[in-house]
Amino acid sequence: MLSPDSDAELVSGLQAGDGAAFETLLHRHGAPLLRLARRVLGNEEDARDALQDAMVAVYRSINTFEGNAMLSTWLHRVVVNSCLMKLRAKRRRPEETDIESLLPAFLEDGHQIEPCTPWTETAESMLEREETRAQVRNCIARLPTAYRIVLDLRDIEEMSTDETAEALGITKNAVKIRLHRARQALRTLLDRHMR
Repeated sequence: MLSPDSDAELVSGLQAGDGAAFETLLHRHGAPLLRLARRVLGNEEDARDALQDAMVAVYRSINTFEGNAMLSTWLHRVVVNSCLMKLRAKRRRPEETDIESLLPAFLEDGHQIEPCTPWTETAESMLEREETRAQVRNCIARLPTAYRIVLDLRDIEEMSTDETAEALGITKNAVKIRLHRARQALRTLLDRHMR
C-alpha cells in the first residue's frame, strides 16, 4: 500500500490512476467517512451504500480536485452529498420535523417558558451512561437533516465553521445559525429525559 506523506502526494497518485493510492485513501479516510454516513443516515446498510457511491464519485472526479480545500473537507462534502441523495431517493419520511417545534419556547421578557434545570450525575446514573448515549443519538436523529448534518460535522467530527461551510456548500453564517438552532432543539429534546 502506498504511504504518501501528504494529501498532495495522495491526490497526485489518485489523479495518476494509482490503485495503491486509492487503497491508501480508503485506509486513511474510510472509517471516519463511514461514521459520518452512519450518523446522517442512521442505518448501517444505507451508510455503506452511500460511502460506496461516494468513493465511486471520488474515483471519477478526482481530476477535478484542485486542492483549494483540504482533501478531508472535499471527501466529507462528497459523502454528505451521497447521503443526501440517498435520503431524497428513499423519502423515508415526509419532510421531517420542523425545527421550530423542537426549539424552547420563550416569554415576552426573553426567559424560557420551561426553564432548563441543571443536570446532575450520581454514581448510579454513571451506570446508565450507555443508555444516555443512546438517548442522545436518538434525539440527534430526530433533528431535521440540514441541522443534524451541521451538528455532526461541527460537534462530532469537530470540523471548523469554515470547513463545514465548505463541505456543505453553504455560508459560514448559515452554519452558525443551523448549529445554534440544532443545539437548542437538541437541548429541548434531551431536557425531557434529563429532568
